[in-house]
Amino acid sequence: MAIIKLSATERRRASVFITCLLLAIAAWIMVKLSNTYNYNVKAVLTYRNAPQRRAFHALQSDTVSITQKATGWQIISSKLKRDNRTLRIDLKRLEYDSHVVLSSQLPTINANRAADNKIIAFSPDTLYFDFMHRSVRRVPVQLVKSIQYQQQFGQSGNIVLKPAYITITGPTNRINKITAWRTDSLVMTDVSEKISARINLVSSTEGNVAIYPKVVEVKVPVEEFTEKTVLLPVKLVGNLDFYNVKIFPQRVKVTFTTSLSSFADVDVPLFEAQADLHLWRAYNYTSLPVKVTRLPAFCKVVSIEPRNVDFIIKK
Repeated sequence: MAIIKLSATERRRASVFITCLLLAIAAWIMVKLSNTYNYNVKAVLTYRNAPQRRAFHALQSDTVSITQKATGWQIISSKLKRDNRTLRIDLKRLEYDSHVVLSSQLPTINANRAADNKIIAFSPDTLYFDFMHRSVRRVPVQLVKSIQYQQQFGQSGNIVLKPAYITITGPTNRINKITAWRTDSLVMTDVSEKISARINLVSSTEGNVAIYPKVVEVKVPVEEFTEKTVLLPVKLVGNLDFYNVKIFPQRVKVTFTTSLSSFADVDVPLFEAQADLHLWRAYNYTSLPVKVTRLPAFCKVVSIEPRNVDFIIKK
């Protein structure tokens, strides 16, 4: 392949030409980016001043297209930052009407936006709503949690939520399906002392459903745990034919964990251990496994000795 050899003068001229070309392109780009354009972006609607006497349901998507006037530089900056993509719409008009005209709220909406980021139009410009009976209901708060404790520490009592119930208002056919309202996730690690926190409730995803209050207090009792051992009598169950059955041994040693404050109070009457004779009748078991079927809250069984008991049936 032929190689074009340029003289020093020709190389200088080529270099000057390429430099001028690049400068011209850069100047053209600068001019284009400095010009003003109309451009469209999607925005998600949120609502304020919802009507108190009427439950409503939007008849269109909660996303609209907004038209803005900006320079090329501002358009690029907006696309990179993806900011101002949420619009708060005033629904006070719905107290007496069934639609809201977005353009009528432009002065208020633009008052909270930067001067170089004003909205000039919406698509669609009118939002339509359906109305139904509005109801009020109290539902329990459901705590969402992920708590990891230090070794030998754990939850030692019931979790307390204040308030334990919240009030929800909205369309009757919608809120009648709600049985509980979840909190944001309470995530904690390496816990060794009681937890006291304020946590937000999950926000309603529907503009016509409101909750009160929106924050609850959470208290989780946490204590150090230790092991304790008791001898429990084994209760025989599943003896449907009322055989005369003897089990050996009649007591088993159960080791469990309990909080230090409950150590003295947790004793034999709070537990129950069982062996099921049905396992012999149905599956020919020659020994019966022992299960602890009742124990105090927040106690955990560590071991049962022996795990199985022998039995003799006298017919």
